[in-house]
Amino acid sequence: MIRATRVIRRDALTRGEIVDRVVLDHGDRHRRRIAMRGVGGTPFLLDLPHPILLDDGDAIVLSDGRLVWVEAAPERLLEIRAPSDHALKRLIWHIGNRHIPAEIGAEAVWIAEDHVLAEMVRGLGGSAEPVERPFRPEGGAYEGGHDHGHGHGHHHHD
Repeated sequence: MIRATRVIRRDALTRGEIVDRVVLDHGDRHRRRIAMRGVGGTPFLLDLPHPILLDDGDAIVLSDGRLVWVEAAPERLLEIRAPSDHALKRLIWHIGNRHIPAEIGAEAVWIAEDHVLAEMVRGLGGSAEPVERPFRPEGGAYEGGHDHGHGHGHHHHD
C-alpha cells in the first residue's frame, strides 16, 4: 500500500497533482496512522510522525508525490448566539466550563449538537439552533500551533 508521511497545509499548497479526496468529520481528521481510501478509490496508509488535525483544504502527500485533498465533512452542530457581546462571552465561559470542543467566531459559537447544552444556552438567554457545517473547534491551551491535537499536556479537573 502506498504511504503518506506528510501533509501540506492549505495556505502552503501551491501546486501538485490532486488524484483523490477524503471527506472526514472533525474526529476523523485528527490522525497519525490509519489506512484510508479516497472517495475515488485511492488506497493509502497515512503514516505521520505525530498526530495532527487535518484541516479542510489541506493535502496529504503520497510517497509518489501525488496529493489527496482533505475535505471537512458537514456535521450536526449547534450555532449559539447571544443578544450582546457580553452575553456571548458568558455563554462561552459556561460552555468552556464543560470542557467540550467549541469553534468560536466573532458573533457565534458552534458545538456538537447536544439537547442538554442547547437548553442550558437558552436558559441563559442565548439561542442554540441546529446547523450542518464543517466543525473546526479551537485547539487546547497546551497544544500550541495549528495542529489542534487532543489532550497533549492537558490536565483534567475532577
